[in-house]
Amino acid sequence: MAGARRSLWALGALSVTGLALSGVSAVLLGSGMTRQIPVSEVADVGSPAPADAARDAEGADPARTLQKDVARLETARKKLLGRITRLRPQGIWVLIDSGANRISLMDGDKVLLNAVCSTGKGTPLEDPQTGRRWVFNTPRGEFEVRSKKIDPVWIKPDWAFIEEGEPLPKSYKERVEPDMLGDYAMDLGDGYLIHGTLYKRALGMSVTHGCVRVGDEDLARIFKTVQIGTRVYII
Repeated sequence: MAGARRSLWALGALSVTGLALSGVSAVLLGSGMTRQIPVSEVADVGSPAPADAARDAEGADPARTLQKDVARLETARKKLLGRITRLRPQGIWVLIDSGANRISLMDGDKVLLNAVCSTGKGTPLEDPQTGRRWVFNTPRGEFEVRSKKIDPVWIKPDWAFIEEGEPLPKSYKERVEPDMLGDYAMDLGDGYLIHGTLYKRALGMSVTHGCVRVGDEDLARIFKTVQIGTRVYII
């Protein structure tokens, strides 16, 4: 899955930095400090001072230094905004906030749907027989819809039996659970799905084994809107 994901934190950092620079620039621009500042506005013309009175300890003109700083910040801000624009998803994409347990269907900057969901509970599980260990987190990063399934069937993995204290089945048929995933599922890779749930009262809670559970109506709309290859960002 590592090959299919890119870190969102770089995008977040760029956004924060860009906003910070934008804020600094806005303050300076709002105060008129990017225009040429006459000497009469820098020094007190009523009380003539030595030629270097309007200069700092290093002999630089404060007004000119400020103008250079503003210009440098503005250039940096434009570069960052350009990078953010290039990284910003275009068209249909999905945003999942695993901290707030919310899922959003997006079209560029427009929110088409914002709904409650459930994500990973974050608890560990260890197989007492083999020492195998799982941590049930929803992974964060950039993913894509790899496949779409109607009436998906869940094939119970080993951890599902170990968690319930049951022996591992000898028959494949014992692993088949046809109704657990709801009407639709979207595969994000590595066994992680966006799918429906029988446990609708738990929506909004961090209770899953890593998958993202969504209510029936919201799931149907997301499923019908996204395509194979649609980007999914989990934060």
